[in-house]
Amino acid sequence: MQLPSAEELKKAIKNTQKKPMPSQNAKERVNNFNEVALGYTEEDALLEAARCLGCKTEECRQGCPVDIAIPDFIKKIKERDYVAAALKIKETSSLPAICGRVCPQESQCEQYCVRGKKGEPVGIGRLERFAADYERAQGAIEIPDIAPANGIKVAIVGSGPAGLTCAGELAKLGYSVTIFEALHVAGGVLMYGIPEFRLPKDIVQADIDYVRQLGVDIQANVIIGRTMKVDELMEQGYKAIFIGTGAGLPNFMGIPGENLNGVYSANEFLTRVNLMKGYRFPEYLTPVRIGKRAAILGAGNVAMDSARCAKRLGAEEVYIVYRRSEKEMPARAEEVEHAREEGIHFHLLTQPVEIQGDEQNWVRELVCVKCELGEPDASGRRSPINIPGSEYGIPVDTVVVAIGQSPNPLIQTTTQGLNTGRYGTIEADSDGQTSRMGIFAGGDIVTGAATVILAMGAGRKAAAAMHKYLKNV
Repeated sequence: MQLPSAEELKKAIKNTQKKPMPSQNAKERVNNFNEVALGYTEEDALLEAARCLGCKTEECRQGCPVDIAIPDFIKKIKERDYVAAALKIKETSSLPAICGRVCPQESQCEQYCVRGKKGEPVGIGRLERFAADYERAQGAIEIPDIAPANGIKVAIVGSGPAGLTCAGELAKLGYSVTIFEALHVAGGVLMYGIPEFRLPKDIVQADIDYVRQLGVDIQANVIIGRTMKVDELMEQGYKAIFIGTGAGLPNFMGIPGENLNGVYSANEFLTRVNLMKGYRFPEYLTPVRIGKRAAILGAGNVAMDSARCAKRLGAEEVYIVYRRSEKEMPARAEEVEHAREEGIHFHLLTQPVEIQGDEQNWVRELVCVKCELGEPDASGRRSPINIPGSEYGIPVDTVVVAIGQSPNPLIQTTTQGLNTGRYGTIEADSDGQTSRMGIFAGGDIVTGAATVILAMGAGRKAAAAMHKYLKNV
């Protein structure tokens, strides 16, 4: 491969558009679960890095929940020292290959990029992925400096993005860190929730292995609240505990027919497909019945993942059914674009009101009404209003309910003195301190379902607060 010349790099500086991300052809990728976005080549990365102005004010950095030194790592790419770029990222992020793939950079770091004032911002996430992937491909995984062991034990409950980040940060500070994971593999939502075509599981495993290399012990099949309680961990000598168990309890709409055969929660559907390898049936004995037509209720990233999985599993027609307009859809623009390219149909301003079944109680039809947007609700979003007389049916075999998740109440109900919020979340301050001294929490268990990078940011903040707390006990 021929690398860009000095003249080409000079021209790239003035380019107002991002270097496009190479990707699988839409007609081909709907027939496989291979990664859609193929990643930058070295040439692509150098041309895109050349667009970075290296601003001293580092405005992009204020949009990063884990405070990556963005201009610094991009400078290393410009210098063609890609391993150093990866190491710079890992000073504050334990999961760079994951973040480079699934973080909503467009509404975070890239939103503040100066280049975005006249054209498109620098492709920060794409460059982060390039650096992490290059390091892994070279087999040159670098471990940041780790403080001498201090002999203090800390426990992390949950091995999702919040737990992994908190564990990694504390391990670098010299603590003896143990993660307790309820499932049989680590990774949380990174393993069970996000499909292979968006986040390959070998990438997730590589980042988990990196956290292990920092000295973190991960114990699977341990359900805190049942196998052991939080207070028992304290009795075993853990001086501080971080709870990062996420939001894995599915929400339903409460409409007639949700108990019919062929209705899945997005949690069950994606867990069957991803964690239990349903997409490789019968090699893996996890059947996932789809039929010819599938309706996905909701329009967030989870809904897009569910729709695109259904298409790959053989559904001829897949519908996203959402009660607001495209402008209000919470999914990333890139995920919506990919879904459209793959032939997913969008029924917008449409409210499901009933799921009807056949004589054997299998899904037969989704009954909907058309909506119009009224005044904004308490969250600032415009409230949908059903239009009288607009009822119609969509023939479907499968319905996936993807309207959000709530925290599992197991830890909250088995830990005395732990204050909880209205929707079962654990109450914690901005640093993750809960109502129980020595117990911290962060990620979806505190905020409700949010993004991977926000959970990571919460884990990093909590690690700093736990370090401060442990120095004073």
